[in-house]
Amino acid sequence: MGRLSFVLFCIEKYADYKAMPSNEVYKLFEENGVLEMLESDYDVLHGFGFEYIVRDIDQFMAR
Repeated sequence: MGRLSFVLFCIEKYADYKAMPSNEVYKLFEENGVLEMLESDYDVLHGFGFEYIVRDIDQFMAR
């Protein structure tokens, strides 16, 4: 999975998890620097399950 596919996957899965439209999740991720974090941490994150990634995203945005 490439970086762009991974970011799109995370947006869609997080949207499902939070029961939000994916365009709102994209805005949320953009405003909170999550898009950059997912891209820069791709090498580490893409090997983890989505439950771990969701917790990581939630913790990142809580800072």
